[in-house]
Amino acid sequence: MFVLGIDPGLTRCGFALVEGALEGVESFRAVRAGVLETEASSPVESRLAQIHSDLASVIDEFRPQAVVVERVFFQRNARTAIPVAQASGIAVGLAGARGLAVRQFTAQEVKLAVTGYGAASKAQVQSMVAQLCGLANVPSPADAADALGLAITYFVTERVERRFVAAT
Repeated sequence: MFVLGIDPGLTRCGFALVEGALEGVESFRAVRAGVLETEASSPVESRLAQIHSDLASVIDEFRPQAVVVERVFFQRNARTAIPVAQASGIAVGLAGARGLAVRQFTAQEVKLAVTGYGAASKAQVQSMVAQLCGLANVPSPADAADALGLAITYFVTERVERRFVAAT
């Protein structure tokens, strides 16, 4: 199964495709990870259109079965939250329009699923992402590593939820 993780952002939008299984041995393979970038000096509508086009191309090329987008959660800076929420909406809408399963997780949920500790540092999460995917180095840039973590969180969460349903 292929899962696309998306770390939304208007300037830098991380994406990662992870192959894994919901049954059997828990292993993950990072198929591709990267960042979609827009020019900060361009109008917002042009930047959102570019993110839409680029994410549509990624989804169409890799055909994931599920898409995971980081849930926007900000307590302090609304100026940062709004563009991230706009990029997030594009990702969720594109996946929904293609009939794909969509999940959203907060950064804390990713930390818990990937490291077992909800207050883990960004470096700890990135290190575990590399280890879980069998990568020699920590993925770079951070947006791509975060997207890998989101995709891994999908597999971990789905496995736990399936076990819970089977036990009831």
